[in-house]
Amino acid sequence: MNRTLFFILLTAILFGIDWYVWQALKFVIRNFSQPTQKWISWTYWGFTSLTLLTYVVMQLLPADFFNRMTRTFIIAGIAIPYLSKLLVVFFLLIDDARRLLQWIVSYFVPSVAPAPVGPVDPAAPKIPRSEFLETTALVAGSALMGTFAFGILSGAHDYRIRRVKVPLKNLPKAFHGIKIAQLSDIHSGSFFNKTAVKGGVEMLMKEKPDIAFFTGDLVNDRALEVKEYINIFDKVKAPLGVHSTLGNHDYGDYYQWSSQQDKNQNLENLKKAHQLMGWNLMLDENRAIRVDGEEIGLIGIQNWGAGNFAKYGNLEKAYQGTDEYPVKILLSHDPSHWRAQVLPKYGDIDLAFAGHTHGMQFGVELAGIKWSPVQYRYKEWGGLYKEDDQYLYVNRGFGYLGYPGRVGILPEITIVELVKA
Repeated sequence: MNRTLFFILLTAILFGIDWYVWQALKFVIRNFSQPTQKWISWTYWGFTSLTLLTYVVMQLLPADFFNRMTRTFIIAGIAIPYLSKLLVVFFLLIDDARRLLQWIVSYFVPSVAPAPVGPVDPAAPKIPRSEFLETTALVAGSALMGTFAFGILSGAHDYRIRRVKVPLKNLPKAFHGIKIAQLSDIHSGSFFNKTAVKGGVEMLMKEKPDIAFFTGDLVNDRALEVKEYINIFDKVKAPLGVHSTLGNHDYGDYYQWSSQQDKNQNLENLKKAHQLMGWNLMLDENRAIRVDGEEIGLIGIQNWGAGNFAKYGNLEKAYQGTDEYPVKILLSHDPSHWRAQVLPKYGDIDLAFAGHTHGMQFGVELAGIKWSPVQYRYKEWGGLYKEDDQYLYVNRGFGYLGYPGRVGILPEITIVELVKA
């Protein structure tokens, strides 16, 4: 299917969704006064026309007509209403399936057909709609749209500190009680509130961490995205250093470069950004972390993800020379790496830190309930996981990508305390 045909087909489908939802709205407001019905009608179709027209214009303009942030918000302004309408459609289909089934049964058993109430309108359907389901559909759709909007206005920068203790049996005495701060998935090209980002960094620094980790995805695609945030993230400091690694977005794989040379230079510029912020970027290597004459090993690899994600990292190379460390800690962006390589082959890596999933920026973590759609793709997607004596912590991300907000799964600053088991 060529691009033009797909565009026409999708536009027709979107309009079909709009019309289908309108049938429910028209049914629910049928007893309202005429001026109220007219006002609701104009409001619905005015907003709908604006949304659909925006989609059409976006398809006709060059991809680089808007900057990344503006384009993200425009796409969100199109996607959120239609995602909400799809929820409405789900309920309407249930009602129409009920009506169809009742019609089929009434065809063979006339007594099943509902008795008319009041004057009979020849134009009215034989099996009327369910006012309960129609109303429920519209309320659910409106609630979802409001939730997504609130996720942009409030959730995007509602930073939360998550604290966890990790007991390690071989932990040297000098490291008992050490405080680790973790950031992940900054995605600086998506930010729209610099003041809020600065506040998040200040929250982290108030924790006075002994050491800090960043587990990848500093940008969405291009190194230049982080330029105006370098003087914010360079405030992340710790006595034992800030140690970082790369995520799948840091390599520029999702951007159309004019040449391979430009792509390579972008990666070099990104590495330079880590250096300017004072972060020790680890590229398939290890180093000792020393406290009072004792030490543990820190291993950092480039991105390695199961499935179709890039596999730049070389854990075998990074692991070499770590035999003498009583405790080994791994920084690896993608949590799928832990189950794919770490658990089967490296049983003495005690603790791994990852990010990548963002918790899909949508879900529920409340009163013991922990759910996100991302769990159907990643077994380990947010929080602390344990397999025998090995641990993995998956940070839910500091930034956001695509949808410029968060609902239920809020941006995270992790504080991990190591204790002697």
